[in-house]
Amino acid sequence: MNSSKSIVFITGTFLSNSCWDEWKSFFESKGYHCIAPAWPHKNASAEDLRNRHPDAAIASLRLPMLIVYYSGIIHALPQKPILIGHSLGGLIVQLLLQQGLAAAGIAIHSFPPQNAGRFNFHLLKALWEVMGFFTDIHQSYMMPFRNWKRSVANGITCDQQKELYYRYALPESKQVSRDLFSSFTNIDFKSPHAPLLLTSGTADEIVPASVNYSNYKKYSGADSITNYKEFAAHNHLVFGESLWMEEADFILYWLQGINP
Repeated sequence: MNSSKSIVFITGTFLSNSCWDEWKSFFESKGYHCIAPAWPHKNASAEDLRNRHPDAAIASLRLPMLIVYYSGIIHALPQKPILIGHSLGGLIVQLLLQQGLAAAGIAIHSFPPQNAGRFNFHLLKALWEVMGFFTDIHQSYMMPFRNWKRSVANGITCDQQKELYYRYALPESKQVSRDLFSSFTNIDFKSPHAPLLLTSGTADEIVPASVNYSNYKKYSGADSITNYKEFAAHNHLVFGESLWMEEADFILYWLQGINP
Protein backbone atom coordinates (compact mmCIF):
# COMPACT_ATOMS: atom_id res chain seq x y z
CA MET A 1 0.00 0.00 0.00
CA ASN A 2 1.26 3.48 -0.83
CA SER A 3 2.03 5.80 2.04
CA SER A 4 -0.99 7.88 3.03
CA LYS A 5 -0.65 11.58 2.26
CA SER A 6 -4.15 12.55 3.44
CA ILE A 7 -4.82 13.99 6.89
CA VAL A 8 -8.21 14.44 8.52
CA PHE A 9 -8.08 16.80 11.50
CA ILE A 10 -10.73 16.08 14.14
CA THR A 11 -11.77 18.97 16.36
CA GLY A 12 -12.51 18.60 20.05
CA THR A 13 -15.21 20.16 22.20
CA PHE A 14 -15.75 23.92 22.53
CA LEU A 15 -13.56 24.77 19.53
CA SER A 16 -14.14 25.95 15.99
CA ASN A 17 -12.57 23.78 13.30
CA SER A 18 -10.69 26.92 12.23
CA CYS A 19 -8.30 26.07 15.09
CA TRP A 20 -6.58 23.74 12.60
CA ASP A 21 -5.80 26.45 10.01
CA GLU A 22 -2.12 26.78 10.96
CA TRP A 23 -1.76 23.01 11.29
CA LYS A 24 -3.26 22.51 7.84
CA SER A 25 -0.88 25.04 6.29
CA PHE A 26 2.08 23.38 7.99
CA PHE A 27 1.27 19.85 6.82
CA GLU A 28 0.20 20.98 3.35
CA SER A 29 3.63 22.58 2.98
CA LYS A 30 5.05 19.10 3.62
CA GLY A 31 3.01 17.53 0.83
CA TYR A 32 -0.09 16.32 2.68
CA HIS A 33 -3.68 16.86 1.57
CA CYS A 34 -5.53 18.13 4.66
CA ILE A 35 -9.15 18.60 5.63
CA ALA A 36 -10.61 19.78 8.94
CA PRO A 37 -14.39 19.31 8.74
CA ALA A 38 -16.63 21.26 11.10
CA TRP A 39 -18.82 19.23 13.43
CA PRO A 40 -22.48 18.95 12.42
CA HIS A 41 -24.36 22.19 13.21
CA LYS A 42 -21.04 24.03 13.67
CA ASN A 43 -20.23 25.04 10.10
CA ALA A 44 -20.12 28.77 10.85
CA SER A 45 -17.77 31.25 12.46
CA ALA A 46 -17.17 31.09 16.20
CA GLU A 47 -18.81 34.47 16.63
CA ASP A 48 -21.94 33.41 14.73
CA LEU A 49 -22.28 30.23 16.77
CA ARG A 50 -21.84 32.09 20.05
CA ASN A 51 -24.57 34.50 18.97
CA ARG A 52 -26.93 31.55 18.41
CA HIS A 53 -26.40 30.20 21.92
CA PRO A 54 -28.36 28.49 23.39
CA ASP A 55 -28.58 26.31 20.29
CA ALA A 56 -30.84 23.24 20.35
CA ALA A 57 -29.15 21.73 17.27
CA ILE A 58 -25.72 21.79 18.90
CA ALA A 59 -27.26 20.53 22.14
CA SER A 60 -28.55 17.45 20.28
CA LEU A 61 -25.07 16.21 19.33
CA ARG A 62 -23.93 12.85 20.72
CA LEU A 63 -20.57 11.11 20.52
CA PRO A 64 -21.90 8.11 18.50
CA MET A 65 -23.26 10.60 15.94
CA LEU A 66 -19.78 12.10 15.58
CA ILE A 67 -18.23 8.68 15.01
CA VAL A 68 -20.73 8.00 12.21
CA TYR A 69 -20.13 11.48 10.78
CA TYR A 70 -16.34 11.12 10.61
CA SER A 71 -16.62 7.54 9.37
CA GLY A 72 -18.62 8.83 6.41
CA ILE A 73 -15.98 11.44 5.63
CA ILE A 74 -13.22 8.83 5.77
CA HIS A 75 -15.08 6.36 3.54
CA ALA A 76 -15.42 9.07 0.88
CA LEU A 77 -11.62 9.41 0.61
CA PRO A 78 -9.60 7.41 -1.94
CA GLN A 79 -7.38 5.84 0.73
CA LYS A 80 -7.23 5.49 4.48
CA PRO A 81 -6.12 8.84 5.93
CA ILE A 82 -3.96 9.82 8.84
CA LEU A 83 -6.20 11.07 11.65
CA ILE A 84 -5.08 13.88 13.96
CA GLY A 85 -7.49 14.77 16.76
CA HIS A 86 -7.37 17.08 19.76
CA SER A 87 -9.05 16.52 23.15
CA LEU A 88 -12.36 14.73 22.46
CA GLY A 89 -11.13 14.58 18.87
CA GLY A 90 -8.23 12.50 20.15
CA LEU A 91 -10.64 10.00 21.65
CA ILE A 92 -12.52 9.92 18.34
CA VAL A 93 -9.20 9.08 16.66
CA GLN A 94 -8.74 6.14 19.03
CA LEU A 95 -12.27 4.87 18.36
CA LEU A 96 -11.90 5.18 14.57
CA LEU A 97 -8.52 3.47 14.69
CA GLN A 98 -10.21 0.60 16.52
CA GLN A 99 -12.55 0.26 13.52
CA GLY A 100 -9.61 0.01 11.13
CA LEU A 101 -10.44 3.30 9.37
CA ALA A 102 -7.04 5.01 9.44
CA ALA A 103 -3.49 4.52 8.23
CA ALA A 104 -2.26 6.11 11.48
CA GLY A 105 -3.63 8.16 14.32
CA ILE A 106 -2.42 10.99 16.52
CA ALA A 107 -4.39 11.75 19.70
CA ILE A 108 -3.36 15.18 21.03
CA HIS A 109 -4.11 15.67 24.74
CA SER A 110 -6.89 13.11 24.34
CA PHE A 111 -9.83 12.46 26.62
CA PRO A 112 -9.36 8.87 27.80
CA PRO A 113 -11.63 5.96 26.90
CA GLN A 114 -14.03 5.01 29.67
CA ASN A 115 -12.10 1.81 30.41
CA ALA A 116 -8.67 3.48 30.50
CA GLY A 117 -9.09 4.58 34.12
CA ARG A 118 -7.48 7.68 35.63
CA PHE A 119 -10.57 9.90 35.40
CA ASN A 120 -8.88 12.00 38.06
CA PHE A 121 -10.08 15.01 40.02
CA HIS A 122 -8.94 17.61 37.46
CA LEU A 123 -10.77 15.90 34.61
CA LEU A 124 -13.95 15.33 36.61
CA LYS A 125 -13.93 18.92 37.84
CA ALA A 126 -13.53 20.23 34.30
CA LEU A 127 -16.42 18.09 33.01
CA TRP A 128 -18.90 18.46 35.87
CA GLU A 129 -20.20 21.91 34.92
CA VAL A 130 -20.15 21.05 31.20
CA MET A 131 -22.39 18.01 31.69
CA GLY A 132 -25.05 20.23 33.27
CA PHE A 133 -26.91 17.61 35.28
CA PHE A 134 -29.27 20.17 36.82
CA THR A 135 -29.85 22.20 33.66
CA ASP A 136 -31.87 21.81 30.45
CA ILE A 137 -30.12 19.16 28.32
CA HIS A 138 -31.77 20.61 25.20
CA GLN A 139 -29.77 23.83 25.55
CA SER A 140 -26.12 24.14 24.61
CA TYR A 141 -23.45 25.05 27.16
CA MET A 142 -21.05 27.95 26.67
CA MET A 143 -17.82 27.82 28.66
CA PRO A 144 -17.32 31.09 30.58
CA PHE A 145 -14.10 32.95 29.89
CA ARG A 146 -13.04 32.49 33.52
CA ASN A 147 -13.01 28.69 33.00
CA TRP A 148 -11.25 29.01 29.65
CA LYS A 149 -8.60 31.21 31.25
CA ARG A 150 -8.05 28.88 34.20
CA SER A 151 -8.21 25.45 32.56
CA VAL A 152 -7.95 25.58 28.78
CA ALA A 153 -5.56 28.44 27.96
CA ASN A 154 -3.62 28.66 31.23
CA GLY A 155 0.00 29.76 31.20
CA ILE A 156 -0.27 32.42 28.47
CA THR A 157 -1.00 36.13 28.74
CA CYS A 158 -4.51 37.41 29.39
CA ASP A 159 -4.50 39.18 26.02
CA GLN A 160 -3.66 35.89 24.27
CA GLN A 161 -6.37 34.10 26.24
CA LYS A 162 -8.96 36.68 25.19
CA GLU A 163 -7.87 36.55 21.55
CA LEU A 164 -8.09 32.75 21.39
CA TYR A 165 -11.44 32.69 23.18
CA TYR A 166 -12.90 35.13 20.67
CA ARG A 167 -11.35 33.27 17.73
CA TYR A 168 -12.20 29.68 18.66
CA ALA A 169 -14.62 29.23 21.60
CA LEU A 170 -18.02 27.68 20.76
CA PRO A 171 -21.13 26.47 22.60
CA GLU A 172 -21.17 22.74 23.23
CA SER A 173 -23.52 19.80 23.74
CA LYS A 174 -23.83 18.62 27.33
CA GLN A 175 -24.71 15.15 26.02
CA VAL A 176 -21.37 14.74 24.24
CA SER A 177 -19.56 15.28 27.54
CA ARG A 178 -21.82 12.80 29.30
CA ASP A 179 -21.07 10.23 26.60
CA LEU A 180 -17.44 10.21 27.72
CA PHE A 181 -18.53 8.03 30.64
CA SER A 182 -20.35 5.53 28.44
CA SER A 183 -19.09 2.06 27.56
CA PHE A 184 -19.39 3.24 23.95
CA THR A 185 -15.93 4.79 24.40
CA ASN A 186 -14.31 1.52 25.50
CA ILE A 187 -11.21 0.43 23.59
CA ASP A 188 -10.03 -3.14 23.07
CA PHE A 189 -6.46 -2.37 24.01
CA LYS A 190 -5.19 -5.83 23.03
CA SER A 191 -6.42 -5.72 19.43
CA PRO A 192 -4.06 -4.86 16.55
CA HIS A 193 -4.38 -1.31 15.27
CA ALA A 194 -2.69 1.16 12.94
CA PRO A 195 0.21 3.14 14.45
CA LEU A 196 -0.93 5.50 17.22
CA LEU A 197 0.82 8.44 18.87
CA LEU A 198 -0.56 10.02 22.05
CA THR A 199 0.72 13.41 23.18
CA SER A 200 0.26 15.33 26.42
CA GLY A 201 1.28 18.58 28.09
CA THR A 202 2.67 19.00 31.58
CA ALA A 203 0.59 22.18 32.06
CA ASP A 204 -2.67 20.61 30.84
CA GLU A 205 -5.29 21.33 33.53
CA ILE A 206 -8.14 19.39 31.85
CA VAL A 207 -6.48 16.15 30.75
CA PRO A 208 -3.29 15.94 32.82
CA ALA A 209 -0.25 14.21 31.38
CA SER A 210 -0.72 11.35 33.87
CA VAL A 211 -4.13 10.59 32.32
CA ASN A 212 -2.67 10.50 28.81
CA TYR A 213 0.19 8.30 29.96
CA SER A 214 -2.23 5.88 31.63
CA ASN A 215 -4.22 5.77 28.38
CA TYR A 216 -1.03 4.97 26.45
CA LYS A 217 0.06 2.23 28.88
CA LYS A 218 -3.27 0.42 28.44
CA TYR A 219 -2.35 -0.53 24.88
CA SER A 220 -0.78 -3.95 25.10
CA GLY A 221 -0.88 -5.36 21.56
CA ALA A 222 2.68 -6.48 20.89
CA ASP A 223 2.24 -6.27 17.10
CA SER A 224 1.02 -2.66 17.00
CA ILE A 225 2.99 0.59 17.17
CA THR A 226 1.87 2.80 20.06
CA ASN A 227 4.00 5.76 21.14
CA TYR A 228 3.75 8.56 23.69
CA LYS A 229 5.27 12.04 23.87
CA GLU A 230 4.99 14.54 26.72
CA PHE A 231 5.60 18.26 26.09
CA ALA A 232 6.84 20.47 28.90
CA ALA A 233 4.74 23.55 29.71
CA HIS A 234 2.05 22.80 27.10
CA ASN A 235 -1.51 23.51 28.20
CA HIS A 236 -4.67 21.84 26.89
CA LEU A 237 -5.05 24.33 24.04
CA VAL A 238 -2.40 23.68 21.38
CA PHE A 239 -3.61 26.32 18.94
CA GLY A 240 -2.70 29.94 18.41
CA GLU A 241 0.41 29.92 20.56
CA SER A 242 4.02 29.34 19.58
CA LEU A 243 4.12 25.94 21.26
CA TRP A 244 1.80 24.34 18.68
CA MET A 245 4.70 24.12 16.23
CA GLU A 246 6.66 21.98 18.67
CA GLU A 247 3.92 19.35 18.64
CA ALA A 248 3.37 19.61 14.88
CA ASP A 249 7.10 19.16 14.21
CA PHE A 250 7.24 16.06 16.39
CA ILE A 251 4.13 14.58 14.76
CA LEU A 252 5.70 15.08 11.32
CA TYR A 253 8.91 13.42 12.53
CA TRP A 254 6.88 10.51 13.92
CA LEU A 255 4.89 10.09 10.71
CA GLN A 256 8.06 10.06 8.64
CA GLY A 257 9.44 7.36 10.91
CA ILE A 258 6.49 5.00 10.62
CA ASN A 259 5.71 5.78 6.94
CA PRO A 260 1.97 4.91 7.27
